[in-house]
Amino acid sequence: MSNLQTLVLGGGCFWCTESVYKEVRGVTDVESGYSNGDTERPSYEDVCTGRTGHNEVVKLTYDPLQVTTRQLLEIFFVVHDPTQMNRQGNDVGTQYRSGIYYTTPEQKETAESLIRQIAGEKLFGRPIVTEVKPMENYWPAEAYHQDFFEKNPTQGYCLAVAAPKVAKFRKTFVELTRK
Repeated sequence: MSNLQTLVLGGGCFWCTESVYKEVRGVTDVESGYSNGDTERPSYEDVCTGRTGHNEVVKLTYDPLQVTTRQLLEIFFVVHDPTQMNRQGNDVGTQYRSGIYYTTPEQKETAESLIRQIAGEKLFGRPIVTEVKPMENYWPAEAYHQDFFEKNPTQGYCLAVAAPKVAKFRKTFVELTRK
């Protein structure tokens, strides 16, 4: 198990991002949390004020022999809009910014290379605003946020926002879904 890697992604509400990555082959753990802010051990309420600098994120633990960093990032760029500054849909604030928080130099290079490619191909028609930074000051979200979609599939936000992202992942990345 020593070959496992960690990558942290901010793609809007962590409930949505978590629900997608829990279905990815090779991802061994997905934890919702807060990253890259200034406050030590922030709470959800703290982060929602927008004053902590933290982003709502998912911390992925994965086996790079089963799923590559690039594949994880390709999923990321399909299931959220990397051109929206400090928002995803109706979720607005710095805690919803698009971010890739790497833990290895190779992850950083992969992220930057993929962003250059996507920007060069003009896939989104607008500039990509995704920040690429080392993971800093990570703190896990409260227990009630963990596995939220799995535990609350009929909750309104889950039906309207998370479920369509999961469906898009399943349709676009059939080869990467857990069997």
